[in-house]
Amino acid sequence: MELFTDYTLRTVTIGAMLLGAISGFLGCFAVLRRQALLGDAMSHAALPGIALAFLLTGQRDPFILFVGAASAALLAALWLLVVVRTTRIKDDAALALILAVFFGFGLVLLSYLQRQPNAAQAGLKSFLFGQAAALIERDLWAMLVVGVPALALVLIFWPQVKLVTFDPDFARSIGLPVRGFDVLLTVVIVAAIVIGIQTVGVVLMSAMLVAPAVAARQWTNRLETMVVLAAGFGALAAMAGAWLSTLGEGLATGPLIVLMMSLVTVLSLVFAPGRGLLWRNLRRRQVLQAS
Repeated sequence: MELFTDYTLRTVTIGAMLLGAISGFLGCFAVLRRQALLGDAMSHAALPGIALAFLLTGQRDPFILFVGAASAALLAALWLLVVVRTTRIKDDAALALILAVFFGFGLVLLSYLQRQPNAAQAGLKSFLFGQAAALIERDLWAMLVVGVPALALVLIFWPQVKLVTFDPDFARSIGLPVRGFDVLLTVVIVAAIVIGIQTVGVVLMSAMLVAPAVAARQWTNRLETMVVLAAGFGALAAMAGAWLSTLGEGLATGPLIVLMMSLVTVLSLVFAPGRGLLWRNLRRRQVLQAS
């Protein structure tokens, strides 16, 4: 009943469930395109954008901070593309370089801001590990304004996105602008990252993208079913994490959400029919017994 009567708990739970559903849905494309580490790099790269947005405006308005985070994350993705295409540096090395440079720059900016007179009202350090308890109704609207258009873009171009995700060579051969759809998918992943930074922080945000998608992949071979399951797993884990955080004083909501999502992923890896470890071992044992 507290979910309906307590403003803070209701706001945190709804915000966490929105984040879980949106990041789970959009994270499927990062996992299927083998770009899970790209989400990790962009989430860390968003930190200096948040700090610069506050430094330039002096406001902690969620829309302003979201714009700063998105700008920095997109810049990081663009830099990654340039580095990989113009040098001999491989993707993994370029990702590590970008993550370290942007995150280090963000920490330097945070240290500088802590010495400013308005540092107390900024509260920007909460974006490292998240502070879901600080969510207010305005933050939920910001999540919707950023997240819903990202989902709409994917749904509008669903056939093309699906083809580019699974067979980019064939998509290119029939004249689809594969590079343009790569940019589109990068933009929507950035959208998922920026709406979750306040809730789970830049350090843990990549788990919200990857874990629901990995869990959902164990249960199905169809993309349509996978994205629905990933959104459901993300929302369920977020609700469970928000509820558990109310059981003890000082329990952080963001890490609990990630732990619940990790539990769902582990259970899926073990018990999912067909692909789960348990079922595969049983099938192997039956084959050995039959032979």
